[in-house]
Amino acid sequence: MSILLAAKYRLARFRPLLAAAGTAAMILPLAATPAEAHVKWFAPYIVGAAPQPIMSTLTNTWFWLAIGLVLVFFIGTRIVERSRLGEVTLAGMDKVSGPLWNRSDDFVRAVIGAFFVAIFAVGGVYLTPDLKTPAEWVSWLQLLIAFGVFSRKTQPFSAAGIILLWVLALRDYDIFHLLDYLALGVAIAGYLVLESSDNPEWRKHRFELLRWGVAIALMWSSLEKFAYPEWFYPLVDEKPFLTFGMSRDVFIPMAGVAEFTMGFGLLWTPLVRRLSAISLFVIFNAAVYPFGRMDLVGHALIMAIIVIIAIDPTREMHFLPALKKSLRSVPVGLAAALVVIAGSYWGLHTAIYGPEGRAPIEMTTHSPDPDHPHGDEAAHADAAPHDHAKLVSATTH
Repeated sequence: MSILLAAKYRLARFRPLLAAAGTAAMILPLAATPAEAHVKWFAPYIVGAAPQPIMSTLTNTWFWLAIGLVLVFFIGTRIVERSRLGEVTLAGMDKVSGPLWNRSDDFVRAVIGAFFVAIFAVGGVYLTPDLKTPAEWVSWLQLLIAFGVFSRKTQPFSAAGIILLWVLALRDYDIFHLLDYLALGVAIAGYLVLESSDNPEWRKHRFELLRWGVAIALMWSSLEKFAYPEWFYPLVDEKPFLTFGMSRDVFIPMAGVAEFTMGFGLLWTPLVRRLSAISLFVIFNAAVYPFGRMDLVGHALIMAIIVIIAIDPTREMHFLPALKKSLRSVPVGLAAALVVIAGSYWGLHTAIYGPEGRAPIEMTTHSPDPDHPHGDEAAHADAAPHDHAKLVSATTH
C-alpha cells in the first residue's frame, strides 16, 4: 500500500506538466505545417494581384474545423491555468527556464547581432531574402547595426539603422509588401531603444514589445494562405510530404489558422502564450530541414523572440487583463483579432491596388526547380534554353 501511495504521490507531482504537455499536444498536429516557411522566399508571388474574396475563407469548412480545434486548445489550457495546477505548472516552467531568463537580454542581443552579420555575409538584401538590393553599402550598414547592439550607448543607433533599412526598401518595393516586416522591425528597433533606457518604467516593457511584434507579424503573414493559396501550391507540389497526406486545399487553410491562432496566443494569458511559443519553436525548427539555411537565417529573430516568450515568467498582463480571465473571452478575442487583422489586410490591399488588384511581372526569390516548374516557368517550359534563362532573370527581383 505504501508503494502505491508513493507512486500516486509522484504521479501527482508531474500531473501539472503532463496537463501542459497534453494541451500543447492538442495544437501540435494542427500546427506541424510548413506555414512558418515564408512563401515569398521559396515560390513565385505577385503582391499586387487581387486576393481571393474573404467569403471564400468564411465558407470554407476546413477553416471552421481548424478554428474549432484551436478553441478547444485555448479553452482547455485556460481551464488548467485557472486551476491550482496552473500556477504549479508555470512555476515548474520557471524553474527549468530560469537560467536562460536571467541572461535574456544577452541572448536577444546576441541573436540580433548574429542575424545582421549573417545577412551582411550573404549580401544583396535589405532585411530578408525577398528584399534584394544591388547596393553594396547596405551590407556595411548591416555590419554596423550588428556591432551597435552590444553597447547600450550605440543601441539606439542600431535601432535607427533597422528602421532606415525598411525605409530604403520602400524605394524598390511596394508598401504592401513591406508591411510583412513592419511589425517585427519596429519591435526589434523598439527593444533596442527600451533596453538601453535608464528609465525602469520604460525598460520593463521591452520584451512585451517584442511579443506584440512577433504576434502581429505571424497573424499578418498567415493571411496569405487565405488570400493567395495558389502561392503555396509550388511548395506542396515540390515537397508533398509536408502536408501529411492531406490535399492542399485542406492543408493550406488549416495551416493558416494554425499560424494565425498561435500568433494570437502569444498575446493571451501566461500559460497560453508560453505553450503557443513552445509549439511555434518546434514548428520553426522543423521547417529548417526541408527549407534549409535561408529559412533558418530569415527566421532567426522570430525564433529568438519565441524562446524569450516561452521562458518569460511574467504573470502580469497589461492589455485587457480582466477580459482574458473569462473563458468566454477566448472566442470573442479570437474573432476580434480576425476582424481587425483580416480587415486591415484586405482593406489596405484594396486601398493601394484597387478592387481588381494590379498584376505586375511575377517575382520569385527561390532557385527554380526544373523538375517542378510553376508560374511563368511552367508557361515557358518548352522555351529555348536562352529564353528560359531570360525568364528566370526577369522573375528574380
